[in-house]
Amino acid sequence: MSLSKQTDQWDLEIQPESSFFELNWRELWHYRDLILLFVRRDIVSTYKQTILGPIWFFIQPILTTLTYVIIFGNIAGISTGGVPKILFYLAGITLWNYFQECLMKTSDTFILNQNLFGKVYFPRLAIPISIVISNLFKFFIQLALFLVAWVYFLLQAESPIQPNGTLALFPVYLLLMSGLGFSFGVLISSLTTKYRDLRFLIQFGVQLLMYGTPIVYPLEIVPDKYRLLLLANPITSVIEAFKYSFLGQGYFSWFGLGYSLIFMVICLFLSILVFNRVEKTFMDTV
Repeated sequence: MSLSKQTDQWDLEIQPESSFFELNWRELWHYRDLILLFVRRDIVSTYKQTILGPIWFFIQPILTTLTYVIIFGNIAGISTGGVPKILFYLAGITLWNYFQECLMKTSDTFILNQNLFGKVYFPRLAIPISIVISNLFKFFIQLALFLVAWVYFLLQAESPIQPNGTLALFPVYLLLMSGLGFSFGVLISSLTTKYRDLRFLIQFGVQLLMYGTPIVYPLEIVPDKYRLLLLANPITSVIEAFKYSFLGQGYFSWFGLGYSLIFMVICLFLSILVFNRVEKTFMDTV
């Protein structure tokens, strides 16, 4: 009898989560070393077999900026509000690239790691969290590129930019963009385990979202009847606040940042809620 009782006791029981409140954050912290290993893997593997290696982190934003300058700045003649074109476009794509990378890579979490998930147990959220962290490496390299251009124009005799005290909010901007990218990506990855068609819409949807965000144009040139629609995009207020802080031109609103924060929290709650429900059977549907 005692032997039967002893065999019924397990050191570890793995059960599917059923609600947001049952998510084991302590377990994620316990697996922090694994998350750091995933971070290292993401950074090393991205450009491991390339000729230029990490230099691509600089080449991509430079080529994108030059393309925007030629097409939108020179050919289309879209105003940048008096800000030098190179600096204006760099300011927009620096934050946007981080958001886009977080969303796109996180949205393929289950598809790309299905073999790993089927072999060993660990908190499934460890991989999307590691993606958000590893993308910070690329983000800060591109931010350094932006800061070099920013300092260059700032030190000119008649500087066209006027930074202000809201620069202290930079960590808030970064937190909002990472939270939005993570929550959108987790939600999409949960849905694509069953509805594969969504994968074909992600790239197209992200492209549309970029044009619905004031990156290649200032918000001030948008007609009033469309401006409210753009402000409904939670990324708009963050991008505009970032430009306002560094360039002194743009739309800064505490209400807009508050809206982005609330939107991020709600989306994060819903994405993890859906994730917990999908986690029970995703190995059967992936």
